Amino acid sequence: MQRYIIVRLFHAVLALFAMSLIVFSLARVSGNPLDVLLPDDATEQDYIQTAEAWGLDKPLHMQYLVYLGRVLKGDFGESIKWPGRSVRELILARFPATLHLAFFSLVIAAILAVPLGVLVAVKKDTSIDYGGKVVALLGQAAPSFWVGIMLIWIFAVTLEWLPSSGREGWASVIMPSVALGWFQVAAVMRLTRSSMLEVLDTEYVKLARIKGIPDWKVVWKHCLRNAAIAPLTYFGFILGGFLTGSVVTETVFAWPGVGLLAIDALRARDFQVVQSVVLFFGVVYIVSSLLVDILYAYLDPRIRYTSAS
Repeated sequence: MQRYIIVRLFHAVLALFAMSLIVFSLARVSGNPLDVLLPDDATEQDYIQTAEAWGLDKPLHMQYLVYLGRVLKGDFGESIKWPGRSVRELILARFPATLHLAFFSLVIAAILAVPLGVLVAVKKDTSIDYGGKVVALLGQAAPSFWVGIMLIWIFAVTLEWLPSSGREGWASVIMPSVALGWFQVAAVMRLTRSSMLEVLDTEYVKLARIKGIPDWKVVWKHCLRNAAIAPLTYFGFILGGFLTGSVVTETVFAWPGVGLLAIDALRARDFQVVQSVVLFFGVVYIVSSLLVDILYAYLDPRIRYTSAS
């Protein structure tokens, strides 16, 4: 087990290093940050002085080494769009809103997907099962931004039940959470259905029914408990996906989270914020994936033995 964890940690560190290099390179593709820092009538001397002040006069490989050294110390630099504010301060100020949205999306996915997955498994090859397959197909085919726009059109514009944007009160989180969690509802429902079908076909379930145990108790207590291993471990990936995939949803609903911060920084060519946000999202996703791998290894010893060999 120890060797398995060490190998997974090494892979995680390697992925973080590769991601930091890619993000650093792509952040420069969006344009020259000096064009944002300086006015149109800036002189050549202004460009030289500003480049020296921000370290942009050095070769790219030197800029990357300086950037990597600062990141390892927890220093992500200063924002260009928001002068006087550190990137770390901006991310930490916006992260609670993103975490709030991800948590409610996770709750909605769990509340809707697990019961639906159990229901369509118990009602296999019936109209309910076929309806569940249609829901899963639509859920995985509809992009989150389209779902968000439709929700705004129906519940904010037409019915005027919910606010269309911003973060004010519990009502404002409903539509962004549904839009962000809709895709995962379909995925978890299919995963729960597959796991339930395997458990429902086991001998101990047949024996329990022969003994006269109520069907609801067999399904919701015995079957779901054994079928929940795969969906529960998948929730680790879901949480990481919600945090990193909130960029589009936050933009549609003007949700003041880290995703919207990344979009605003990208428009302003604030490469300091852009590369730090992407790196932050990458760390969140890689750490959540690492925790899921370790959890899988504890639940099924065959995984760690196979991976370590």
